[in-house]
Amino acid sequence: MAEHSKMYQVSTLQALALGYTRKVIPVKELLKEGNTGLGTFEDVNGEMIVLDGRCFRARHDGSVVEPDPETGVPFAAVAELKGDRTFPLESMPDIQSIRTELTRRIEEHFGLNSMHVVRIDGVFDRVDARSEEPYRSHHVTLKTMLDSTQTAFVFENIRGTLVGVYYPDHMDGINMPGWHLHFLSEDRTRGGHVFDVTLKEGTVRLDKISRIEINLPKDAAFDTYSLKSASEDEIKKVEKGSE
Repeated sequence: MAEHSKMYQVSTLQALALGYTRKVIPVKELLKEGNTGLGTFEDVNGEMIVLDGRCFRARHDGSVVEPDPETGVPFAAVAELKGDRTFPLESMPDIQSIRTELTRRIEEHFGLNSMHVVRIDGVFDRVDARSEEPYRSHHVTLKTMLDSTQTAFVFENIRGTLVGVYYPDHMDGINMPGWHLHFLSEDRTRGGHVFDVTLKEGTVRLDKISRIEINLPKDAAFDTYSLKSASEDEIKKVEKGSE
């Protein structure tokens, strides 16, 4: 049962939001811990999508490459997706409707206080996404970085996969409460962090996760960050763009 799987997380969202973007582990070590998930790369050099045991980097223009196995990971969350629950999803007009339906599904199985990992393979009318160029600095907030490095783009009439994780409200600060979703096209050439999406039809694979392992940075610089000082509003702006 996937309930006995674990979420493997590199660092914390609070640390990333406050500008800790140094390498904690390489990509090759992350892939030993899960086949599905998301994150970013050292110096926030693009958006990470982990799918089918492979790691992809969405660059600032929405194009996708597979990074070198030694590429640094400052923040990520991955798990072994087994697909314990599979169900169709049809005609979702926006990302909020998808989040609402996924939340309804986990609530049916008493899962709101647990973590989840999900993938949605489907046909999308539209995907509004973003990625970014690297920003080599420290103690500069993620919001400030993205204000100068982020590029938004739109994919239309495209097949692909939404990859996501869900964290409950009580884990706020460790990760973003609720659903966090990234996109990867079926041909593995386009992707990014998802702001909004219109789904024509898709298939959901969803696992409940009841354990977490967090790999915190080991260097002394990590202890110079005041890890509860990133505001909730700032984190939401990073996650949802201009909302």
